[in-house]
Amino acid sequence: MGLKEQLIEDYKSAMKAHDDVSKKTISMARAAIKQYEIDNREELDDSGVIAVLQKQVKLRKDALADFAEANRTDLVDSYNNEIAVLEKYLPEQMSENEIREVVEKTAEELNVERSGKSMGKLMGPVMKKLKGRADGNAVRKVVTEFLSE
Repeated sequence: MGLKEQLIEDYKSAMKAHDDVSKKTISMARAAIKQYEIDNREELDDSGVIAVLQKQVKLRKDALADFAEANRTDLVDSYNNEIAVLEKYLPEQMSENEIREVVEKTAEELNVERSGKSMGKLMGPVMKKLKGRADGNAVRKVVTEFLSE
């Protein structure tokens, strides 16, 4: 069963269970997927669906800081619940140590010198290798630490 079909089944289950958070979140995710398909005139496969879901998670995580700053704990809690629902459909994210191994191996392959100027040379290839399996902010943090050692 593909991710889109899984989302439909989970939406039905959430409706039957009267789980409003899951129902609302899955509905918004399905709408974002449908909007992408209409805008780009293409049918998304599982990797495309994952990309859309990752973008939805990123949007919510980016908004969390603003809500916390404004003391909107109700919205922080709501967004954290939505993130938890969406992350069930995403591949497991890599740990910082796993990211560090990929960064070190890539730097060795590309003969990248350890300086701030090498950030762009290293970041692109590492992100290609880790696409969908690691958060860009976590990768940037590890690459920055690696280059400043």
